[in-house]
Amino acid sequence: MALKVGINGFGRIGRQVLRAAIESGAAIDVVAVNDLTDTKTLAHLFKYDSVHGTFGGTVTAEPDAIVVNGHRIKIFKEKDPAALPWKALGVDVVLESTGRFTNAEDARKHIAGGAKKVIISAPAKGEDLTIVLGVNHEKYDNAKHHIISNASCTTNCLVPLVKVIRDNFGFKHASMVTIHSYTNDQNILDLPHKDLRRARAAAVSIIPTTTGAAKATSLVIPEVKGKIDGIAIRVPTPDVSLTELTVEVEKTTTVAEVNAAFKAAADGAMKGILQYTEEELVSVDYIGNPHSSILDAKNTNVIDGTMVKVSGWYDNEWGYSSRCVDLLLYVGARL
Repeated sequence: MALKVGINGFGRIGRQVLRAAIESGAAIDVVAVNDLTDTKTLAHLFKYDSVHGTFGGTVTAEPDAIVVNGHRIKIFKEKDPAALPWKALGVDVVLESTGRFTNAEDARKHIAGGAKKVIISAPAKGEDLTIVLGVNHEKYDNAKHHIISNASCTTNCLVPLVKVIRDNFGFKHASMVTIHSYTNDQNILDLPHKDLRRARAAAVSIIPTTTGAAKATSLVIPEVKGKIDGIAIRVPTPDVSLTELTVEVEKTTTVAEVNAAFKAAADGAMKGILQYTEEELVSVDYIGNPHSSILDAKNTNVIDGTMVKVSGWYDNEWGYSSRCVDLLLYVGARL
């Protein structure tokens, strides 16, 4: 029986989660979407995507719904999540992807409305558990975890890199940088923003800014708390990003040993989450890649035996949305 899902917020992630669920054949029934935008626009933006191309199925708009491949998805326009009729719709899990209700207290309004669980597609505050699939998903307890964060796209890329290095070579301390495609949190042209650098035109500059991914790593791997930090550098590309992780390890190693450890993880316990490649590719080649992290073996460096640098590509939209689908299924299977 398909898991009944409601999506709150039909932006970049909300739309890609629906598309990924459909294209993967996942047993997910998206019964409703809540978004303040009109249905004609929602249908159009789902059908035609500037990064991921045109959706291969049929999409039409009705006054209070969009119809995708003949499946009618009810559209609500509620500003307050508490007003959404999740119980009447039989919704099991809500994907909270507005970016506005990342506080657990706000997200819990979905449960008050009848949903059994809420998955926040962003870093959260006060959540019951932050999950990075492939690393700490086994900590999930259906009886006590109701507000769950899927972390961020960058955290989902970074944490597998940290885990493989820590498990195989030890972990003293680390610095990371994500070379990140621009997002809707930036501006097309210069416009006021609380971050003065993000206030600048996204497509004409390399823009240093902050990332919470390094600190969020300790929510998933507590042993590295206080041992890792980093920044983001936004660049003029619309999708796909690259995490560079530099670690001072405890065990002397080589490039060959580091790459072998990542290949073993990609072929084993992290299969489907971590990918290993020796191909000399560029960012556009990873658009549509569903993995959380793709280890670029040609970029691995080891200095003086204990300073290790690895690079992980990720489609910050599609890869992350694919994990949202996986997490919906994981949580749904344990209801």
